Amino acid sequence: MADTATNRTAKRGRPGYDLESLLRVAVSAFTERGFDGTSMEDLSRKLGISKSAIYHHVRSKDELLRLAVDRALDGLFAEVATVDALDGPAIDKLEHLVRASVGVLIEQLPFVTLLLRIRGNTKVERAALARRKEFDRIVADLVAKAAADGDLRPDIDPNISARLLFGMVNSIAEWYRPRGGVPAGALADAVATVAFDGLRLPRQASG
Repeated sequence: MADTATNRTAKRGRPGYDLESLLRVAVSAFTERGFDGTSMEDLSRKLGISKSAIYHHVRSKDELLRLAVDRALDGLFAEVATVDALDGPAIDKLEHLVRASVGVLIEQLPFVTLLLRIRGNTKVERAALARRKEFDRIVADLVAKAAADGDLRPDIDPNISARLLFGMVNSIAEWYRPRGGVPAGALADAVATVAFDGLRLPRQASG
């Protein structure tokens, strides 16, 4: 009787997995093994629950991916909405968006990391990449406006500037570690300083 009860428990899997827990485990697996290289069976084994328990929360593996990348993208576009509501010159709005994007990356680090690694192999990935391109366009427009205002150098294509700027922000996902890492505010300050003020100190005039 005891063995039968144990078997029934194993089939049901471990309790306590809600959608958020499932999503975080899926994001870890997708990032480590790739979306195509991760099956629902893999997730089932990793979670210690049956596949039917996973399907209680989501319809498919694609839905898990969509929920994950939307977590990152929704955070970025929420900051875009904040910028739209701000008064002031484009350069201030651009700096605000850069700082806020660093905050989103740190707060949603696993989700942003996954977003940065998708390549457009599925419908969900292509939709996510389209939203990323829309975000890039918004940044490029702010760069162009700031250059037109005389606050940024006009001799660099705004699209290139936007890519370089957020290339620096996105690179944080490759090396940042939450435990013992630089506080989000200090990291945002560092990115903004390098991006808008540069690293080189003004040379002292020789006497």
